Amino acid sequence: MYDSILISVKKLLGIAEDYNYFNPDLILCINTVLMVLRQMGVGSGDVSIIEDDTTVWKDFCGDTVTDIEGVKNYTALKVRMMFDPPQSSALATAFNENIKELEWRLYSAESSGNFDLDKIDELYADYGAENIATRRKHFRRRIEEDYGTTTVIVY
Repeated sequence: MYDSILISVKKLLGIAEDYNYFNPDLILCINTVLMVLRQMGVGSGDVSIIEDDTTVWKDFCGDTVTDIEGVKNYTALKVRMMFDPPQSSALATAFNENIKELEWRLYSAESSGNFDLDKIDELYADYGAENIATRRKHFRRRIEEDYGTTTVIVY
């Protein structure tokens, strides 16, 4: 696979490497996705944005990302949905489901299974105690589905 972030995303979108007309638009979309990844805790490299095709995945991910191929796939899918969303609602739904799954898996891989329920409580504090309890229950059920246990939760 290509090391350049821009070139690899272009290839995954079916755009020729030497076709540069869409580069500014793609760079804008890629930088937005990289911002989202940083907010998820993914990426520890020296680069948080790209400006051209010289930035490589290792510059963004550093040495700590456990699944660089997942980061590449996530970035390409998110850029595709921003840059050229599919006209078919079934395909758009499939892309969005893949994006959600990759978000979950990347977040859980980068957090090493250390989910802080107090942080979840803070995020949902404005919605009342009932919603916090519901959110915790949903969160635990999701972890049980993915890992078969809730022992990965750190209290």
